[in-house]
Amino acid sequence: MNRLLIILLLLVGSFTILRAQEPDSLRRDTIPKVAPKTATPDVTDSLTVTAVGDSTAVDTTAAETRRERRQREKREREAKEEAQTVFKDSARLALEALSVRPWKQSLMVPGWGQITNGGWWWLKVPVIYGGFVSAVLVFEFNNRYYHDILEEVQYRINNNHAVPPNTKFPNRPAGQPTTDFMIIAKDAYRRNRDLTVLVTVGFWGLQAVEAYVTSMLKHRWNIGDDLSIKVSPTLLPQPGSAWAYQPAAIGFKVKMNF
Repeated sequence: MNRLLIILLLLVGSFTILRAQEPDSLRRDTIPKVAPKTATPDVTDSLTVTAVGDSTAVDTTAAETRRERRQREKREREAKEEAQTVFKDSARLALEALSVRPWKQSLMVPGWGQITNGGWWWLKVPVIYGGFVSAVLVFEFNNRYYHDILEEVQYRINNNHAVPPNTKFPNRPAGQPTTDFMIIAKDAYRRNRDLTVLVTVGFWGLQAVEAYVTSMLKHRWNIGDDLSIKVSPTLLPQPGSAWAYQPAAIGFKVKMNF
C-alpha cells in the first residue's frame, strides 16, 4: 500500500514538472504587438490595460498623445497669428498720421485741415466760412419772422382774431392776411429755420470729409500736379437728312489733362 502511494505521488510530481516546462501562452513575446497609431486617438480611448501574468500594466501613450496634440495645435495657432500680424515701418505710420490729422483739425476748427493740406486752401477756406455766414443769415431771417408771426397769431387767437394795433404785417392790396394764413406762414418759417441748422451741420461734416479725401490723395496716391486745359476751335457736324444738307458749325473743343 505504501509503495503504491509513493509511486502515485511520483507520477503526479513528474506530470506537474512537465507541465511547468511547457511555454506560457501569456509570455510578453507572444502578446500580439499593436502598431502605433498615426491618427489622433479618440477621446474615449484614454487608457490601454494589458494583462501580463498576474499583474496589470497601464499604458499612458494615448494620454500623452493628446497632450502633445494640444501643444502642437497651440504652437500652430500662435504661428498663424504671428504670420497674420502686419508690421508697419515708421514711414508708413508717419503717412497714416498725416492723412488722419487734417479731418480731425477740420472738425475742431473749419478750414484748419484745408490749411494743413495746402494746395488750394486759400480758395477753400473763404468758401467754407462764406457758407457758414450765409447759414447764419438765413437762420436769423427765418427765426425773426417766425417769432414776429407767432406773437401776432397769439394776439389774434386771444382777441377773437382781431388785428393788433402795432402789427408788423399791415393791409395789403389783397387784404389783411387771415389768422389761418399767418399760422401756415409761421410753420413755414420754423421749418426753414430748423432745416438751416441741419444743413449747417452737414456742411460742417462735408468740409471735414473734403480735408480727409484731399489728405489721402496727397499722401497715399500720386495724382500728379500736371493739370492742363487746352481750348481749340473745331467744326461740329450738324444732323442732316436725305433732302437737306446741314453745314458744320463752328465750335470749341476743350481738352483737360489730370
